[in-house]
Amino acid sequence: MTDFADKALLPAGMTDVLPPDASFEAEILEALMAAYASRGYARIKPPLIEFEESLLAGLGTAMTAQTFRVMDPVSQRMMGVRADMTPQVARIAATRLANAPRPLRLSYAGQVLRVKGSQLRPERQFAQVGAELIGAAEPEADAEVILMATDVLGKLGVTGLSVDIAMPTLVPAVCKEFGVGDSTLAELRRALDGKDAAGVASLAGKLGGPATEILSTLLSAGGPANETLTSLSRLKLGNAAENERVSLGAVADILKSRAPNLSITIDPVENRGFEYHTGVTYTFYARDVRGELGSGGRYLAENGNGGEPATGFTLFMDTVLRALPKSQPLSSVYVPAGTPEDQTEAFRAEGWVTVMGLAPVDDNVKESHRLECTHLLEDGAIQNLNSEDEG
Repeated sequence: MTDFADKALLPAGMTDVLPPDASFEAEILEALMAAYASRGYARIKPPLIEFEESLLAGLGTAMTAQTFRVMDPVSQRMMGVRADMTPQVARIAATRLANAPRPLRLSYAGQVLRVKGSQLRPERQFAQVGAELIGAAEPEADAEVILMATDVLGKLGVTGLSVDIAMPTLVPAVCKEFGVGDSTLAELRRALDGKDAAGVASLAGKLGGPATEILSTLLSAGGPANETLTSLSRLKLGNAAENERVSLGAVADILKSRAPNLSITIDPVENRGFEYHTGVTYTFYARDVRGELGSGGRYLAENGNGGEPATGFTLFMDTVLRALPKSQPLSSVYVPAGTPEDQTEAFRAEGWVTVMGLAPVDDNVKESHRLECTHLLEDGAIQNLNSEDEG
């Protein structure tokens, strides 16, 4: 490999975004942000890098292993490059916007950087576009952000949308009621994450018969919302676990009533990726599209006073773009050198993209094709080019 080729080699999980994809991504990002704004979500812009003691505090603790660290040459303090923007939003809500009226609706967009990718998302740098609803504990708040995400994605052109709802606090509540120890809980978590029914059954001696029966039912109950909720309603749960089940059902019922055509599934034992969440979580998918379109859920936004309830989601732009119809190349007009500027400006005002010739050429049609223009400005009028023109 030559030295010149080496310069084009990027680290694993990094990529150059080229035309027309870069402009298409920017267009979709701004469409998402405009849709959030139309629903009362005010845009904020957190910094890319923060001191690690603030970036990795509270919700940020869950992202510690994924955070790049650098030394600030000015303060000589360690800083972290954000791996997730939700903890930053929670910090801003608790500090700069502590006195703003609740519920507080905020939206954001920006790049994040992670130490390593996953099997489903090998990218280590990607754009997040999300919204947070802070200061509301009602299930209507969860439903609002879920429906906002699915509505906006649908209007952008994503088809085959579905949302998978989970309650990562349900299993811990069941285990606490039956006195399951931390070491056994860790083994159980591995079995549940792997959807390993035999692994759960093998822990019966440590869990006890009643706990094993409930946990096995939770594992097998995942599926369409109505069927899962029916299965869960038959379980004899303690007060804490029952409260979690009721909360899960309340959000699902609101979604079914407001979006009857939305495909809703429920996984009562899903936990991976939701370590800091304190209630209902949700993940968005599109049929035949690899990876998650986005995810989110309920959490506690720390504010120095016990925290306040919050819920929100993040969309992953790389996956969202894969779910959308391919962008169409822009129509562009080749403008021969020497064309008066006022004439060119008039066409730009009409929405045309103009590509200016810098020097006279022998054949303007060939030059138009060479620069991949779809039209040519000739004798004061725009001519549509086709393959036959070039002959």
